[in-house]
Amino acid sequence: MNKLDYDYVIIGSGFGGSVSALRLAEKGYKVLVIEKGKWFKSSDFPKTNWQLKKWIWEPKFGLKGFFKMTFLNHVTILSGVGVGGGSLTYANTLPIPKKNFFNSGSWASLNNWDTTLNPFYKIAYKMLGATVNPKLFEADKSLKCIAKEINKESKFKPTKVAVYFGEEGTKVDDPYFKGKGPSRTGCIYCGACMTGCRHNAKNTLDKNYLHFAQKLGVKIIAEKEVFNVRTIAKSDGYKVEYKSSIGKKEIESVTTKGVIFSGGVLGTVPLLLKLKEKSLPKLSNCTGKNVRTNNESLLLVTSTNKSKDYSKGIAIGSVLHTDENSHLEPVRYGKGSGFFRVLTMPYVPHKYLFGRIIGVVSLLFKYPIKLLKTILVSNYAQKTTVLLFMQTVDSTLRIKLGKFTKMKTEKEQGKVPSAFIPEAISLGKKYGKLVNGLTYANITDVLLGTPTTAHILGGAVMGENETVGVIDKNCNVFGYKNMLVCDGSMISANPGVNPSLTITAIAEYAMSKIANKSKKEQE
Repeated sequence: MNKLDYDYVIIGSGFGGSVSALRLAEKGYKVLVIEKGKWFKSSDFPKTNWQLKKWIWEPKFGLKGFFKMTFLNHVTILSGVGVGGGSLTYANTLPIPKKNFFNSGSWASLNNWDTTLNPFYKIAYKMLGATVNPKLFEADKSLKCIAKEINKESKFKPTKVAVYFGEEGTKVDDPYFKGKGPSRTGCIYCGACMTGCRHNAKNTLDKNYLHFAQKLGVKIIAEKEVFNVRTIAKSDGYKVEYKSSIGKKEIESVTTKGVIFSGGVLGTVPLLLKLKEKSLPKLSNCTGKNVRTNNESLLLVTSTNKSKDYSKGIAIGSVLHTDENSHLEPVRYGKGSGFFRVLTMPYVPHKYLFGRIIGVVSLLFKYPIKLLKTILVSNYAQKTTVLLFMQTVDSTLRIKLGKFTKMKTEKEQGKVPSAFIPEAISLGKKYGKLVNGLTYANITDVLLGTPTTAHILGGAVMGENETVGVIDKNCNVFGYKNMLVCDGSMISANPGVNPSLTITAIAEYAMSKIANKSKKEQE
């Protein structure tokens, strides 16, 4: 063991990886975190999402930001890349799923999850600095009107978020960890959370878990991508091989007692599939199965109201629970961030492509002035609200390696995810009518009928054994010692809400099951 470079190598630095890094370091382990994205300071974030080189992650095209769009045959996926993972670009929102999440899916019978995870949700809340959004703005007020219209006003509420509010624009010493963490500045409600908080108000993972992990000696190397993990002969350890994600592809490697996969579904699942074919053949045949889209729909409503600014606030300031399975959140980008307008087209739900195209054309005759106003609007972000609709209704896909692409999806169980969810369509129409606007969606949603999701989950789910899952109830990989999956890949049912808090809580739970490093191991 003393001959190995590290006790644990963590692949990825998102919610699961950050939790793992800190908790393992606290237990006395020597830890390395490998992240394929870049380090970001507040000043590194783009002022708007038109600054593609700073915003989008697609290094082969010279784009070295932190936001990535992945187009698969059944779904378009939005994700984050960088030190801090999805926390750099997510909307800060931290809900706890309803009970049916804990009692469904491949993990349901493995534990009393509702009770077991409760204390770990509390730890996650504390570490992420969660608090209730204190101010509602135009998009939130509009959603509240919708709630009243559908007799669900009691189901509307402000979100609980990872943001420091304090006094707007005022810098203070760390308010969360008795002064031992980095300083914060009070949120100015600019709406730019998802293009990276330039104002030091967002509680990203580099300001909590990773900050304290580094203080305990955890090493983080960025702009490196792991491509192979293999067992070391006559040893309980592993060799982890990696190379630059943005420059010269010189191969580097380290040895370690344990490996934790925390690269998110789009990082962990294709890597595990490659390793199963190559160097880790004992990985479960369930690898890549039980992938969920959170049954999401993303609709963009552009208003023609001249006097109202829908970009003001935090990224997601409120939520409406429309029924026991469904949630609707108004999402905003900051002033000037209008890039998505080039990727959208009018949203016309119809079973067949021909019908959708005819429907789009017909808008020219039904609402010619409104259509032109929404297309040509100069202050797009200030006039546009993204409606994020989520459901716990379950269906699954399978991710496989592609011959011509990195990966592809196949239908697995339930209905194929659709861009045309009846409840979302109805709510989108109501919101559009309220703000005197038109509803748009991503071009792929309209033309192909495939939905867009910011919360892809599963692919390395929990199960009683390797015939029904990839990991056990403590996130240990079946077939290999000291190997875990701690990221969205481990989520084994459909939460129907933003999943970052749940990933954090399950990772906390998994790390609590790992014993402290013994004195003998430390010698």
